[in-house]
Amino acid sequence: MSPPRSLADEIDGPHFMPGMGVVGSKPTVPLRPLNATPYSWPDPSKIPTRPWLMGHWLLRGEVTVVIAPGGTGKSTIGNAIALSLASGRPLLGKALPRGAQAAWIYNLEDGQEELDRQISAAALFYGIGPDECAGRLLVDSGLDQPLCTATEDRDGFALAEDVFQQLEATIRARSIAVVTVDPFVSSHQAQESDNGAIDAITKRWKRLAKSTGCAVVLVHHTKKLGGREVTAEDGRGAVALRDAARVVLPINPMSDREADELGITDPQLRRSLVRIDMGKANRAPPDAATWIKLESQSLGNGVDGEPSDYVGVATPWEKPDIFHGLTAADLYEVQQRVKAGEYRESVQAKDWVGHALAEVACLSAERDKGRIKAILRTWFASGALAVERRVDNKGNDRPFVVVGNAVDPSEV
Repeated sequence: MSPPRSLADEIDGPHFMPGMGVVGSKPTVPLRPLNATPYSWPDPSKIPTRPWLMGHWLLRGEVTVVIAPGGTGKSTIGNAIALSLASGRPLLGKALPRGAQAAWIYNLEDGQEELDRQISAAALFYGIGPDECAGRLLVDSGLDQPLCTATEDRDGFALAEDVFQQLEATIRARSIAVVTVDPFVSSHQAQESDNGAIDAITKRWKRLAKSTGCAVVLVHHTKKLGGREVTAEDGRGAVALRDAARVVLPINPMSDREADELGITDPQLRRSLVRIDMGKANRAPPDAATWIKLESQSLGNGVDGEPSDYVGVATPWEKPDIFHGLTAADLYEVQQRVKAGEYRESVQAKDWVGHALAEVACLSAERDKGRIKAILRTWFASGALAVERRVDNKGNDRPFVVVGNAVDPSEV
């Protein structure tokens, strides 16, 4: 006889979908009565820590969603994450608090041969071999082994429970800690904009994560953005995917403004730099953005005059500090010049205050203009510099830069 089911089992079970009623066969097991449980007041110091697997990106028993536009290297980054876990090496600068773990890449777009190129390139770049991974890296192509977790046709929507049972059996048999499905849209046949269906699919992945203790990563495309940055709200189609995830990682290419501030003028270098943000983190404090550089790695596979393949590899990149090399003494000197002269805030002005900063910091007012503007924005925001209106030597009322919170000479 089957054990009695609670109302929570029915609501969170495979048959229930909010707003859509019962899917598939109707539940026949009677519900047991609901009870309010008195809180047990455990010792806080004895509560286990959250089982993070990689920084605050991957958590056992939860779903992480990666959202990115095309061409930002989301699959390349996913390969590096899996290789980092399998080898036990923090390749992207993210801590691995539980050491090496089995990671399964389920790529539904590329064939096995192309996946071999991608994984081999990353392994060559980082100097990782099969012995170091010890069978913990698992890679499958959806072109060879299709994955369909849900169907939707004229008879309605249905989860493919047999597929999820096979996934669970594989995860348990291989002790897999992380499963990456790339892209999510290719793993089901439901309408991408159907909130009820996407909610059911995502919640089923979440139940799989909880029952097996693995982390599930669902890679998703963005909607049309019109050139603006990606946020956690910008996944294509239903918002249920974002809402059900515990962590959402938007990926953005470096913007023109960021490149300008850092003095990056090479367009090829700028295109190789992407930023991973913590768009949603319900189980951890917000992390600072992680910068990734997509390097090009030769496979050395050229024969008979045919050139070798070059494949992208995700590597950590440290964003330069715009204040690198500057001290309080430099701000003090700029303030002295502002006091003694007449400087303007506008970068178009002949007497732009950026020229004073350029002279003090040995920068180029033209080549380093983006960096100078970023530094000045910070100084204006902090109150070190301010703007006041006064009459110029021609009798016109104009805004001038003045000293705000002056640096104490004794601190220089």
